[in-house]
Amino acid sequence: MKKFFLLFVSITSGFVSTAQTTKDLFLTRSLTGETIERISAKTSGGSIDVTGISTGESRLEVYVHANNVKNNLSLSKEEIQKRMKEDYDLSISIANNQLNVTAKQKNGHLDWKRSLNISFKFFVNSSVSTDLLTSGGSINLSNLKGKQNFTTSGGSLDLDKLSGKIEGKTSGGSIRVTNSDNDINLKTSGGSIKAANCKGNIKLFTSGGSLNFTNLSGKIESRTSGGSIYATNISGEFSTHTAGGQIDLVDMKCSLDASTSGGSIDVATTTLGKYIKLATSSGSVDLQLPAKLGLDLNLQASKIKVNTLNNFSGTKEDDVIKGTLNGGGIPVEVRTSSGRISIDFK
Repeated sequence: MKKFFLLFVSITSGFVSTAQTTKDLFLTRSLTGETIERISAKTSGGSIDVTGISTGESRLEVYVHANNVKNNLSLSKEEIQKRMKEDYDLSISIANNQLNVTAKQKNGHLDWKRSLNISFKFFVNSSVSTDLLTSGGSINLSNLKGKQNFTTSGGSLDLDKLSGKIEGKTSGGSIRVTNSDNDINLKTSGGSIKAANCKGNIKLFTSGGSLNFTNLSGKIESRTSGGSIYATNISGEFSTHTAGGQIDLVDMKCSLDASTSGGSIDVATTTLGKYIKLATSSGSVDLQLPAKLGLDLNLQASKIKVNTLNNFSGTKEDDVIKGTLNGGGIPVEVRTSSGRISIDFK
């Protein structure tokens, strides 16, 4: 059975409390006593925040402000109410333990001078799953354990303390994900991505921004079409690629596959995984490896410099080194089309 709590917010005072002091807070709806397992939320221009809570009142807060306000003056509460009634449909309902919240224009061609920014903030049980969509605002999620699916056409994604299947994308904003685990799949068409203290199956892709990773573990796949890549303290299996930026990797403890079409590569490893594979079309490669390990070396560049190569068997020339070190073992393949390779064993 479906429960409708709010269809048109200009009335229904019995279910809604309107804020008097908090800027832009349009209404608050208590969710205490409701069993909410999933949230479906859509808004045409505002942000969406979902926070998992263990104590305190479960609730929905709706924030409204004008997109076009001269001299930074806020609209009056009365004018906000008037525009909401005339130009927007705001609906809130619960059906089959799913909370549905939608804000949309009544007229798809609303004058931009009258348009409003309508944002949602949810404070709910941490086990809640989400399905979120906004055409221009940011999406912020924290302290959630369910399945999260979310999309924004232009805002940023800010994610913290998530555990479960996490899938999100933005057409142009940046992404920050921290203290999260399990299954993470995030994409942006043009912003940068920062990830820290995460583990599991992780996929992070951007079409043009930089990548910055700290303390990641698991199976990690990442790619940027033009930005730089920086990572430190990565364990497990790490694959990262850029079409033109520089790659700097520090304190690597993983199987590693990294490549760039135009920048240099600088890698310092402390523990090797199953393999190392590095490639650049025109930059140089500097690689630091633990000493006294058994390696299968395959190095190709315009010039190769190695600080020491004791107990080596194979081909050693200025531009090619191929053979076994210390009896062989972990494959190390490094290639650059026109740059140099420098190997340092420590």
